[in-house]
Amino acid sequence: MSLQRPENLDQLLNNRLARLLASSSAPSIKLFEGGYGVSRREWRLVGLVAVYGAMSPSELAERAHLERPRVSRVLTGLVQRGLLVRVNLPNARVDITPEGRRLYEDVFPQLVRIHHRLLDALGPDELAAFDRALEALTDAAERVARTAPVGFKAARHLGGRRRD
Repeated sequence: MSLQRPENLDQLLNNRLARLLASSSAPSIKLFEGGYGVSRREWRLVGLVAVYGAMSPSELAERAHLERPRVSRVLTGLVQRGLLVRVNLPNARVDITPEGRRLYEDVFPQLVRIHHRLLDALGPDELAAFDRALEALTDAAERVARTAPVGFKAARHLGGRRRD
């Protein structure tokens, strides 16, 4: 495969990353969905609040790289299940509950073990180079997202394709 001269979809960076994400996420998804009844998105929000503390739904959406309305829907379910709580003093925020904290403390170490099993495929030098490459690619992707002139807006609510 060639990243420098892709000849088909499977060789494009995003498609290769999507394949890696799908394969590497499978054990984690089985863990928190099958073992704890929590979706990937729910786990992400609980984990972010567990790590960074109470925050506004907008800040949570930004940290999770999700749209605010989607985060709002997921938060409603997490609050109903007692994993997060809405706090309105002085501004609307969400915080973790003791049950949410227990979930995080139970699941996170298991995810770290999966993380290490995946990264064991790389030696120390490869891992350091991969880490640097991820940082550089993330910075470039954020820069492209901010500056790339694209004549269309995403219209996911229309089924993922442009409609006239």
